[in-house]
Amino acid sequence: MNMSIPPLRLRRANTASVHAGRDYVLYWMTAFRRTRWNFALDHAVARATELNKPLVIFEALRVGYRWASDRLHRFVIDGMVDNQARLIDSPAYYYPYVEPQPAAGEGLLAALAAHACVVVTDDFPCFFLPAMVRLAARRLDVRLEVVDSNGILPLRAADRVFTVAHSFRRWLQKHLPPHLDAFPQQNPWAAVKLPRLTELSREITARWPPTDVQVLARDPAALRALPIDHDVRVAPISGGASAAARTLDEFLQHKLERYDTERNEPQRDAASGLSPYLHFGHISAHEIFHAATSREAWTTNELAERPTGSRQGWWNASEPLEAFLDELITWRELGYNLCWQRRDYDRYESLPDWAQLTLHQHAHDPRPHIYTLAAFEHAQTHDPLWNAAQRQLVREGKIHNYLRMLWGKKILHWSASPREALATMIELNNKYAVDGRNPNSYSGIFWVLGRYDRAWGPERRIFGKVRYMTSENTARKVDVQQYLQQYADFG
Repeated sequence: MNMSIPPLRLRRANTASVHAGRDYVLYWMTAFRRTRWNFALDHAVARATELNKPLVIFEALRVGYRWASDRLHRFVIDGMVDNQARLIDSPAYYYPYVEPQPAAGEGLLAALAAHACVVVTDDFPCFFLPAMVRLAARRLDVRLEVVDSNGILPLRAADRVFTVAHSFRRWLQKHLPPHLDAFPQQNPWAAVKLPRLTELSREITARWPPTDVQVLARDPAALRALPIDHDVRVAPISGGASAAARTLDEFLQHKLERYDTERNEPQRDAASGLSPYLHFGHISAHEIFHAATSREAWTTNELAERPTGSRQGWWNASEPLEAFLDELITWRELGYNLCWQRRDYDRYESLPDWAQLTLHQHAHDPRPHIYTLAAFEHAQTHDPLWNAAQRQLVREGKIHNYLRMLWGKKILHWSASPREALATMIELNNKYAVDGRNPNSYSGIFWVLGRYDRAWGPERRIFGKVRYMTSENTARKVDVQQYLQQYADFG
């Protein structure tokens, strides 16, 4: 078989055979919900070309997963609308399906796979997706091939877990360059000729009718009819590849040049805003990297000869671009590095030994305040800055990057135990944050408790040797007056 993608990004999930006599190649789109810059789609196209079969792209959305809400559903559905529009003139047959009731879609993948020569799907290392792929691998009677299109570095390029960013950055600088020359296709349909499928089996479409995603995206009543959490309202940002492209362009045109100096300032709006689109696969890290480096006409020839582990200088780019690439690659992919290798990435026991020890030693220290999950959720603490951050999370589905750190540290400070603090952070972040349920968001949550950090002194009550933060110090470091006014209520 002619491999169209780096072999390191492909793995076989089961021992079933390819059935060349069946009707089509099936791409089960679960995490990389985009039609460009997608290694999984590239591989599915290559498989269909090799077998001279039509390509079916199946994009589904369950209602029975934890934290399913209007906010998350609408963001994904926006992406489905975009995908449908972008695929209408392609050789692929696009089949969108949104479950009307829990378990209504059960059996659909198997029914589609029964007609497939081979099934290709996405290799995402977080939330319920790995377990879903493992289950499918056991049940399908056809080969299931899983493709990694998560980041610039393939997941399996590093065979150990890195405990701090500096060591990962140093390793990355040594091993990343070859992968900078192996990008997915910007247009996977270029020079591709495939047979077209005009319709699926009526037996399938009668039982599982394709969803009219246009109606779901336009009609709030249609969304309210689904059995999901309607109290978590739709976010004020749209999902989908088109919105992602606009966000990227806005960042590059108006924010990147001040990213290194102003991204930690809540009132400067210098963050990229791309994390929700990266999480749902509406945009690729490869596309972002290409667009950002192209602005400076940067090439791989400009990389420093020796890895230093330093945040600056290795790329030989402008300071704003270097700062952004460190976030996009080092910090983002550090979380992916841990998630694919440790199934307990979301468990307290995955914390470094030193952090578990110091938190245990201070677990029974008196707390100045103890709040319940409900009090945290409704921003009913004594701290106006913390309350403002929580209101932003509930209202907009995000917290400013710098204040998110404070948000987590104070939950640790005001919870009955470190384990309770972790449970509270996971619940609130995954319920409300559009970019939650992601390796990168788990990195942020667990950093609060010591992951990717070191022991700090002086040792303090409750925190022990875990890094300490206060609202007062934060307000001295960054200007928050306008932020406090903007989020004085839930809006």
